[in-house]
Amino acid sequence: MNAPTLPPDAAAARIVSAPFAPAMPPEAPVSMPVQDLERWDADSGHRPTVRHAKPWLARAFVFGGAAGLTAYGAIQMYEVVAVSGGTTALQYVLLALFTLNFSWIALAFTGAILGFLVLLRGLKTPALPTALTTRTAVVMPVYNEATARTFAAIEAMRAEIDATGLGQAFDYFVLSDSTQGDAWIAEERAFLELRARWGDDARLYYRHRAKNHHRKAGNIGDFVSRWGAAYEQMLVLDADSLMTGPCVVHLAAAMEADPDSGIIQSLPLIINRNTLFARVQQFAARIYGPVIATGLSVWSGRDGNYWGHNAIIRTRAFAAACGLPDLPGKPPFGGHVLSHDFVEAALIRRAGWSVTMLPALPGSYEESPPSLIDVAVRDRRWAQGNLQHSRIIGAAGLKSASRQHFATGIAGYVASPLWLGQLVVGIALVLQTAYVRPEYFTSEFGLYPVWPRFDPVRALQLFGLTMGILLAPKFLGLILALIDGPVRRACGGAIRLVLSSLIEILLSALIAPIAMLIQSGSVFQILLGRDTGWNPQRRDDGSIPWSDIVRRHRWHMALGLVTGVAAFAIATSLFLWMSPTILGLVLAIPISWASGQLSLGLALKRLGLLMTPEERVPPAIAAQAGTLSRRNAEAGLDDADALAALHADPGFAHAHAAMLPEAAPRPRGVIDPDRALAQAKVVEAERIDEARTWLAPKERMALLHDRALLDRLSRLAP
Repeated sequence: MNAPTLPPDAAAARIVSAPFAPAMPPEAPVSMPVQDLERWDADSGHRPTVRHAKPWLARAFVFGGAAGLTAYGAIQMYEVVAVSGGTTALQYVLLALFTLNFSWIALAFTGAILGFLVLLRGLKTPALPTALTTRTAVVMPVYNEATARTFAAIEAMRAEIDATGLGQAFDYFVLSDSTQGDAWIAEERAFLELRARWGDDARLYYRHRAKNHHRKAGNIGDFVSRWGAAYEQMLVLDADSLMTGPCVVHLAAAMEADPDSGIIQSLPLIINRNTLFARVQQFAARIYGPVIATGLSVWSGRDGNYWGHNAIIRTRAFAAACGLPDLPGKPPFGGHVLSHDFVEAALIRRAGWSVTMLPALPGSYEESPPSLIDVAVRDRRWAQGNLQHSRIIGAAGLKSASRQHFATGIAGYVASPLWLGQLVVGIALVLQTAYVRPEYFTSEFGLYPVWPRFDPVRALQLFGLTMGILLAPKFLGLILALIDGPVRRACGGAIRLVLSSLIEILLSALIAPIAMLIQSGSVFQILLGRDTGWNPQRRDDGSIPWSDIVRRHRWHMALGLVTGVAAFAIATSLFLWMSPTILGLVLAIPISWASGQLSLGLALKRLGLLMTPEERVPPAIAAQAGTLSRRNAEAGLDDADALAALHADPGFAHAHAAMLPEAAPRPRGVIDPDRALAQAKVVEAERIDEARTWLAPKERMALLHDRALLDRLSRLAP
């Protein structure tokens, strides 16, 4: 049954006229102990109700195949560099770097082969359940997000879930960690208006934390420890998440059907993207992503991973196993766990609960950053989080598959400096060949000096093998799309689908060297001890100023020019070998500019290129969320000044004060400077405009947390 709704004006009036109901339900606390990574008692975990078989055959195929390919590639590389009958130290370094890089792409290749074979046979989604016996909390953590969008997503999701007839099994929570006053007050306005529209059966709740301790992990942990006992499971979202009603109900039913399940992860597809870069990501995720995700799901089995959102989690299992400790030392390797999702999956699996993925379950969506620079900002945080896992990968009691997930995440970022090192060593070897005298004294006896030469024919064959393995997951995804009639037609037909794949491969090849340098810089900064912040992700399609693009990429372009000139001066063959990398770096500024352009993305869309089925026929929930988001934006939710909004609406100000937690007593002699300054300024102010002008952001937050200062604010003249 759909939730009752009121018109926006009537809902706003109801906020003022109706008695204020608590913003959160009564607390239902559950213990969430901090986990010990040094010790683990296997008897303290969950005992599975049945014996679950492990996918040993799939793992043997993926890891055995990758090991075999890596051994073959290493032997071929040795033959390339040892053609002269001896090998120099630099050539051994090149061999080692190549083997490490090749092992990474070989593992991705064998996993994609497995996913391709499984998808070729087809995966079926079970029928929609007719009943649910447990209650699920749908939780959306937010952090300085666009309120119009996040509350539109919640509203659209509830309408879809209610349409299944099982809506009574779900409650909805917006868990705010926002540190900007305007964002906080906008969230409260949206919450109150939406709850008023939904009426007495709203089951919509809102909580704002004064201190965003441990960020998203702490936000979820606070909810679980205080209200988790009331819900058998929670569906964790991101601020850009959308999930259809059938998808949500399937996840809840899957957890009910499997009493040993701790986390069930869906595969989110990217939607609603329009810039060139974002549409490339959207296309790649839709066409190639299922191949990779399915292979990962099959070999992982019940030892899967968790990506932090669009997944359902058993609440008591999470509480018992996922209290994250602070790591010894300072950031970037110490402090709170930054990329918490991998760690939570590993810990809940350690405790005996399974972590699985349903890659074929439709109806799970997310968005992506709009430009190369936006991805780089997010990627810096992810790089630190994944490298921090080097402190956790050896934790006691972890399953070997969980350690492999950690290793894969770490390797994903270490690969960039390894690739950079391989390029540098390759250039050094060419210089050695061209300008340095041969090495007469080696560890091996010989009558002739050792010249650092290469076998060009074998080198070309090895290059072809490497590129084939690297691009194979893309071609496998393309093959599946071509033989799937509905997908092929939705992507514009076979010709447009192939052209779209070629465009994606070309743009990815140009972006790859830029991303390599960005990721290498992030890794070096982390190793030097530089911490990253946690800035909110930019999710709109606005372009980045040209000056910022030049500032971020000028050194990439300069390095490309210098490398190109030097390579050409050394040897034409070296220049041709490095030309893809050189071209990407030389064009770094225009490529980055083009990546964030709406006009280029929309031009390709008009030509039917980089199309996805979800773009051709948008999911109903995406269309509804877009309509609701525009309605919320027109209401000015994200444009209003927090102080002005509270001053203009006494009913809203009363509701805001009622939602504040009881303040802890202030120790004598301890003065909060932000509150003291806020108090001084609001007392001296005579009009609301003066207070708005005088109060700094931190002082505003102090005032918004203080009932006495809010009362003083309400007395100011308009």
